[in-house]
Amino acid sequence: MAEDLQIATGSKVAQYEALLPQIKALITGEPDLVANLANIAGALREQFGWFWVGFYLVKSEELVLGPFQGPVACTRIRKGRGVCGSSWAEQHTLIVPDVEKFPGHIACSSLSRSEIVVPIIRHGEVRGVLDVDSAALDAFDTTDQRFLEEVVSWIEI
Repeated sequence: MAEDLQIATGSKVAQYEALLPQIKALITGEPDLVANLANIAGALREQFGWFWVGFYLVKSEELVLGPFQGPVACTRIRKGRGVCGSSWAEQHTLIVPDVEKFPGHIACSSLSRSEIVVPIIRHGEVRGVLDVDSAALDAFDTTDQRFLEEVVSWIEI
């Protein structure tokens, strides 16, 4: 069954290679940050069926919930707290195969099992993060990291 799904959906790389030009087209020429973040979150969730896809934006000393797709989420996250706050503090992508094993994980939903958080860095400063959660364990890898880092590099923030 899993092999059938893989054949039907194509490899992860092929999915990204097909999706990224679509995302680029959606945001090119659109100056509104909220519109672009909303479309990126929607496109990623639609393509991969992840549990939650969204953005948190740095405002003062907190990450504040931005556009997302999925169930309601935590509204504010402090620097260094949870996966998102840790990615912000460390200024690099974090891949968490099992959120239950991540020290200080913030459980916005008990259905989230694994997570990847990609910081949006401009001029050496984190401006926000892309947060993606899966209901499956170990759903993310360096392929996701590579392509999601490319997507966030396009965000004008």
